[in-house]
Amino acid sequence: MNSPPPGPSPDAGGTPVGRRLVLAMLGLGAAGVAAAPFLQGAVESGLGVVADKDPTGLSGLLPNGGGFRYYSVTSSVPRRTAADYELTVDGMVDRPATYTLDRLKALPQTRLVRDVQCVTGWRVPETPFEGVTLSALLDAAGVRPGAKAIRFTCFDGAYSESLTLEQARRPDVLVALRMQDEALAHAHGGPVRLYVAPMYFYKSAKWLSGITVTDSVRPGYWEELGYDVDAWVGRSNGRDDTPTV
Repeated sequence: MNSPPPGPSPDAGGTPVGRRLVLAMLGLGAAGVAAAPFLQGAVESGLGVVADKDPTGLSGLLPNGGGFRYYSVTSSVPRRTAADYELTVDGMVDRPATYTLDRLKALPQTRLVRDVQCVTGWRVPETPFEGVTLSALLDAAGVRPGAKAIRFTCFDGAYSESLTLEQARRPDVLVALRMQDEALAHAHGGPVRLYVAPMYFYKSAKWLSGITVTDSVRPGYWEELGYDVDAWVGRSNGRDDTPTV
């Protein structure tokens, strides 16, 4: 759900899409529109599998019953479970830490219900997210004087994001473990993703694996390609969408 800029993805060229893959994507997209609500989970899972095997990003154009688009900047993403997932907090901190999924689940959880707004235009209204506030992890780590920003890295091996320290400490920024009152599925960035409620969705990095406190903002993946570093909904990237908060 880290959405690409309009036009072809920089990673999308060169690998042809097989006829079976296109037919599978079209079939799953149609199913997402027509299926009854109880089938939505299966449709999302199917689209996630297709997106994992789609190096062109074409699958990101297909809607599903939940209104989301699937997108990755790599041709495939490894899966992580409670058995092998780890989130590191390091950089300019006094107490670097490594969190397992179970350890994150044991921390106090915050639930937010906000619209999700993609910079490419689609919106999913009133979407519940639940997880640990990023500020709580920063407080536990002990941010050192001189720190000004956070860099986020992901276990897809390519994606990154950034926030200023002030933005990161907002109460509506989560290290999210749940979405729509269910555990985060792999296709939605699970088992853990960033959720930055008031910003365009590319700031909410999927497959989160690293939180590094730094002395300056380092632009993320799409920001290196021209997207705004400060991505407030309705106030950046030339868009005037209604703010999500």
